[in-house]
Amino acid sequence: MELATIDGSCHCGSVRWHLDHTPDSATACNCTVCRRYGVLWAYGHENDGVRISGNTRAYWRGGGIEFHFCAVCGGVAYWRGRETDATGQRRIGVNLRMAEPASVAPIPIEHLDGLDTFEPLPRDGRCVGDYWF
Repeated sequence: MELATIDGSCHCGSVRWHLDHTPDSATACNCTVCRRYGVLWAYGHENDGVRISGNTRAYWRGGGIEFHFCAVCGGVAYWRGRETDATGQRRIGVNLRMAEPASVAPIPIEHLDGLDTFEPLPRDGRCVGDYWF
């Protein structure tokens, strides 16, 4: 897969994110929140590989993670850790469904059992492009 930057935005364009790399995979999680949002996550650290802009509102789940959505159109843009890690960085996951399909189509999907075990599940060979109808 050719490495490239990826940009995404909510439906109205008020919230935008930029990845300075092509991720190795995207995560499809079945936790109580992610399955309702229908998101596909790619990860990085805020202001280090991932840039965010625009006005959001946040939903805080379990104290450790906040889900951000556009304050205008409601599109789920990203999640962010509420605390910094040992290196002083804040982990972030952007919603790849906000990118143009061609820019993310070949990225393989990793399944995460966020509902019961919080363990990765076996790959099934699908890529992001398989999720677009």
